[in-house]
Amino acid sequence: MRNFLVNVNGTQYEVAVEEIDGKAAPAAKQAPAAPKAAAAPAPAGGMKVTAPMPGTITGVNVKDGDAVKAGQPIFVLEAMKMESDIVSPADGTVRSVSVSKGASVEAGMFLCSVE
Repeated sequence: MRNFLVNVNGTQYEVAVEEIDGKAAPAAKQAPAAPKAAAAPAPAGGMKVTAPMPGTITGVNVKDGDAVKAGQPIFVLEAMKMESDIVSPADGTVRSVSVSKGASVEAGMFLCSVE
């Protein structure tokens, strides 16, 4: 195991990573997959908010039409047993929320837009 410090949105985390030296790692048991969220295209105009990494949406703090400020947490994403806030990129109004609590998302997947 090697330990690393990782900085995510200004918060520092200590993580341990196992080296496998090119050998096949033993198969890990996986939990059943959560339902996949439907991918929706970003509407014209507005800033696209996407998932920064694969994980599960554990919190949706906004709905269509809500006013938000830059940096305001709008989603909570759980990945690798850690929860991360996904924040609004700008002041504006939320449009086209395309995920719900419990949805499984992939990196880069569209979540909503802020106009």
